[in-house]
Amino acid sequence: MDSSQNHQNIAQPLLYPIWGLRRGLLGLLVVFSLAPITSRSQDTLKELEKQLVVAADDSTRVKILVALSDQSEYTDYPQSRRYADQAFDLAEKLDENWAKAITNQRMAFLETLEGDYYSAMQYDKLCVQYFTAAGDTLAAARSVMDVGLDYRDLGEIDEAYDYLTEAYRMVQNRRKVPLQKDSLYMAIILHNMGTLFMDLQQYDVSYNYYATATKISKQFSENLGKPYTADRLGELFREKKEFGTAQKYMTEALRIARERKIRVLNSRIQSHLARLALDMGEYDKSLLYYDSVTALHKSINNNFGLAECELGRGMVMMRTGNHAKALQHYQQCIALTKEINARNLALSAYRELAALYESKSDYRNSYLSIKEHNALRDSLYSQSTIEKLFQNRVRFETEGKDTKIAALSRAGEQQQTELKRQELIQNILVVVAVLSTILLFTLYRSGQRRKRITKLLLDHQEEIKKRSLELEQLNKVKDKFFSVISHDLRSPLNALSGSLDLLEQKHISPEEFTSLTQALRVQFNYTRGLVNNLLDWTLLQMDTLKIQQQKVVLRAQVEESFSALKNLYPKNISMENKVPGALVVMADPNVLSLVLRNLVCNAMKFTESGGRIWVEASEKDNEIIVSVSDNGIGIKPEAKELLFKKTSGYSTRGTANEKGTGLGLILCKEFIEKSGGRIWLESELGKGTTFYFTLPKATSTEGQVATLYHQFQE
Repeated sequence: MDSSQNHQNIAQPLLYPIWGLRRGLLGLLVVFSLAPITSRSQDTLKELEKQLVVAADDSTRVKILVALSDQSEYTDYPQSRRYADQAFDLAEKLDENWAKAITNQRMAFLETLEGDYYSAMQYDKLCVQYFTAAGDTLAAARSVMDVGLDYRDLGEIDEAYDYLTEAYRMVQNRRKVPLQKDSLYMAIILHNMGTLFMDLQQYDVSYNYYATATKISKQFSENLGKPYTADRLGELFREKKEFGTAQKYMTEALRIARERKIRVLNSRIQSHLARLALDMGEYDKSLLYYDSVTALHKSINNNFGLAECELGRGMVMMRTGNHAKALQHYQQCIALTKEINARNLALSAYRELAALYESKSDYRNSYLSIKEHNALRDSLYSQSTIEKLFQNRVRFETEGKDTKIAALSRAGEQQQTELKRQELIQNILVVVAVLSTILLFTLYRSGQRRKRITKLLLDHQEEIKKRSLELEQLNKVKDKFFSVISHDLRSPLNALSGSLDLLEQKHISPEEFTSLTQALRVQFNYTRGLVNNLLDWTLLQMDTLKIQQQKVVLRAQVEESFSALKNLYPKNISMENKVPGALVVMADPNVLSLVLRNLVCNAMKFTESGGRIWVEASEKDNEIIVSVSDNGIGIKPEAKELLFKKTSGYSTRGTANEKGTGLGLILCKEFIEKSGGRIWLESELGKGTTFYFTLPKATSTEGQVATLYHQFQE
């Protein structure tokens, strides 16, 4: 086995300036140098398999397996996955950062080929850590960019922009004079920013980003980014209904992609040409393109690409009057988008589905589709999100100008300093020795004073930086919850208003309106809980909520929570209070009620109908350990660490598509800790979750317990 240093040298990637397509956006494909193991002329599957057999060490095997996976991804996709899995396991065994980085990168790319962008994001975030630990800042910046692309594909446009701008800064700060590959990365990141703004229909802004990226890429003789830029510009002009210009760009992009044998780009361009043919009324041509692209997506299990094709076919069927077929394609598209959480694509599907139902005079289903569309649109493209994105864009572009101004200022300051230095030298030559001594003594005293002042300024600057970071974190929390308020408090009111309008216009009967009240009631209960949590959180942040602990009978408090919550969700869930009647804790009753209410609600949310929830408690030393358990769907391991973090606001849909904000668990943590306790959880996917928290134990006699229980019932 070679030394660690030698492994690191072997693992350094040779970054050919290849513009690779990733999730419909511009990315990079990393080609790892296998010299002296192989050369580009020998880089075939057969040759790589031979070299794998005679490989001298595990480090070499990892790189060959990654290359094999790359070479076979479009000829034998299952085999490509197997090669990647073998490389991943071997890298874990080696426990080297470079090996983990390149294998996680390969796994992330394969997940994107299948359209599983959430899994790809997990791999990409690990790549950032491993490349950073290995000291490869350029590769780390590329992985940061890939995380941004994952967020874009999941519909989180503002998060995507934040990661892309961070990647740009990482590359820009690498050196004063960027190398060719640094400039290439900057062009790629700017190109992806343009695609984000095209998603928001900000076509002029998008075009400017594409133009800047093209200008940078033309500095390289091969102009490798040309087919990708042409493809995106074709999409831009299609969105603007300038079909002739769009067709010119797409045709040119397809020609270059076929010449260079870029298969993944070839399929993406054909998908765009299919949509262009649909918009131009060439329906048979559009279906032929969709058939060709579907075959490729099926070969690599790309559910996102299949969902796009289903949506396109549905639109063709709708335009040709075959409503039954169109409905089947739209429903299949929506089912696939729910599996992979492709919210951007689902937005288009619900819009087309609403139009289909309206054309059939099925106003009730049309209303429900519009309702789903509007709720999804509000969460993706709310005005606050767009404003925030444009504010970030202005700040990002201003930072670039400020950097240039600062550089000019520094040059001017250096020139002024040089002039003063020359003047000082001339004066020293004229002044007599005595005056020179006095001058030198004065300069020494001045230097000491400047050192003291500089130290004070640096200390003050560090304090300001620390305070700024704290304020930035608090602002992120505030922005997160204001976003929740603006969306989640509006939705129930919009739903009620829409239902009343339909009733007034006689599009639905009073009996149908009655059937909608159950859904409205669930939304109202969710909104009421949200308002209560937000009020409690506000009081907590203002430090006006005081914890007043007293003796509380725990079993009675649990019974009260069960009684208040048993009808909150329309699920058949059994709730069991296993807390011993003699346990008495020191707690604020209101705080304890809030914690139990949030934990039980969380359990109900993620438990299927027919499931069960139970609460237990036990004594240990001087504290009571309380557990709230369910046999629901469980929590993913990677989500556990995010649940109690203020800045994450992590939340997912429940088993009945119930919404959440993540605020409840954050409140539970803060209140339990203010009460002198701790909170944690244990969970296993498919088997359920248990939340634990502790409270100080209160000593009471049986008579005192009975008295407290009686007072509680009154």
